[in-house]
This record gives sequence, structure tokens and C-alpha cells, in this order.
Amino acid sequence: MNTVTKPTFNDVDIKNSVLAELKYEPSVKTSDIGVLVHNGTVTLNGYATSYWEKLNAVRAAKRVAGVNGIADDIEVKLPSSVTHSDSDIASSATHQLKWSPSVPDNAVKVIVQDGWITLEGDVEWWYQKNAAEKATEFLYGVKGVHNRITIKPTLSANSIEKDIEAAFKRSAVLDANEVAVSTSGSEVTLRGKVRTHGEKAEAERTAWAAPGVHSVKNELSVNWSWLS
Repeated sequence: MNTVTKPTFNDVDIKNSVLAELKYEPSVKTSDIGVLVHNGTVTLNGYATSYWEKLNAVRAAKRVAGVNGIADDIEVKLPSSVTHSDSDIASSATHQLKWSPSVPDNAVKVIVQDGWITLEGDVEWWYQKNAAEKATEFLYGVKGVHNRITIKPTLSANSIEKDIEAAFKRSAVLDANEVAVSTSGSEVTLRGKVRTHGEKAEAERTAWAAPGVHSVKNELSVNWSWLS
């Protein structure tokens, strides 16, 4: 019988891997971003020239094996040549939302202060809330996005738990036996362990896709030790 050797990761290896992944990501200027690692938790600090670059740096770190958590201390420092006013950003963001096929007309209100976008309003589905954020986060001059859109589903929440569990079992990404789903009305809580941050995000996305879900609390832990 062959024994599978499980991978082990130390902080030095993780740091080098994160730095390499950041360098590999073409949208990130690695010379302005620092990496610290302690017990598998990565802290990213320094500066990014856009909110989009900041997000891509965090996403790159999430892709690295052995990373258990990420602290995002990157500050968006816009180039001096960027002169977009809050009014300009608000106008551009509103325009993007109107052109998005996933965001209902007139459902989302845009507020901008000091380069920070706040999204408010009501939508029926999580994907609509997510699409509104995606439509605005890449705009030049934006320092960050507060997504305060409320999800108010019109569908009933009769079988949310069963629907989510069935979706997990169909998934080629998730191990349904390691994820526990509990519901309280239209609120969903996920507990258990996953092997990667990608699996954790996929579990949450799958839970949000169930009809009638109002909120998802993702308490899944990333545990690389059982990666086979």
C-alpha cells in the first residue's frame, strides 16, 4: 500500500511563493508591496496605484499553497497625474451600473467620498450585488468599495439547506463530506474545512446561489494538512 506524503509549508517557503506569485501577476507592481508571514498568515503591505491592483495582489496571495489567512494592509496611493474628482467617479460608476446586464435598473445608488465608493440599494440575488461591486472596483481613481447593497429575496426559503447540500455533492471542486450547512430561516452558515481559499470562495458562492438566501456566514477553515 502506497503512503501519500502530505505537503508541509513553513513561513519562509510561503513568503517566497507569495512573492513569486505577485511577480507572476502582471497587474501588480511588486516593488511597492511587502510580504510578511507568521504561522501561515500572510500580511500584505505597501502601496498600490489602484484599487484593482490591490485586489489582484490579494487574489494572487490566495492562490499560494500553504496560506491560511491574509491581512490586507495595502494602501491605494493614486499617481499624482490622476485628477478624477468624486463627481467624476460617481458619474462613471453610475454609467457602469446602467450598462451591467446583471444589475437591475435603478436598484443601486452610488455615493463617493474621497475616492471611496459606497453602494446602497436592494436586489433580489447575491450575484446582482456582486456584479455591482465588480462593475465599479476597476475604475481609475477609486480607492475602495463599500458594498452595502441589501439582498431581499422574493422566493421562499423552504428547502435552502437541502438545495445547498445537493449542489455541494454535484461539485467537482468541493468535498461535500467536509462542509456542514446549517440554516436559520434564510440565513446560511457554513462550517468545516476546505483545502484552499478557492474552495472556500466556491462554497460561499454555491450557498449564495440557492433561492431565498438572505445572508451567508462562511466559517470554513482552510486546512492544507489534508491536501492529498
